Amino acid sequence: MNSILELAGPALGLLGAGLAVCLAGAGSARGTGIAGEAGTGLLSQDPAKFGKVMILQVIPGTQGLYGLVVGFMALLRMGVLDGSFVNLSIAQGLQYLAACLPIGIGGGISAVAQGRVAAGSVNLLAKKPDDWSKGMVLCITVEFYAILSLLVSLLMLINI
Repeated sequence: MNSILELAGPALGLLGAGLAVCLAGAGSARGTGIAGEAGTGLLSQDPAKFGKVMILQVIPGTQGLYGLVVGFMALLRMGVLDGSFVNLSIAQGLQYLAACLPIGIGGGISAVAQGRVAAGSVNLLAKKPDDWSKGMVLCITVEFYAILSLLVSLLMLINI
């Protein structure tokens, strides 16, 4: 029983790092997929718009990168990457888990929302090519909330 309690802290910390990466990454995969589906429809009609479509598709992928940064930083601060990994208490493990959740949840949800906005922006590009930058601005508005999630997770990690 004692050994299970000794593993609980590190397990919670590692769970947090994994959730930051996986939830934000899954949201980005879904968001870029949504935008990509819309983009392929346009590209089948007008392949010359590939560069603009690609930009719109890539934008929802940033949340996955943010989750990776938070997961990497959590692993670094826990000592996993440099070999100094120590046995965390359950309280410390919960702190790492809590610190990783904002980008995991916020990044995952915002990536899907951003993918939907990017898909709409692809439609704007199809109908009014000169106004495609307006669609980018709408996509970047959603990005703001992913950045807030990233900021909160980083601030929490720094203070553990």
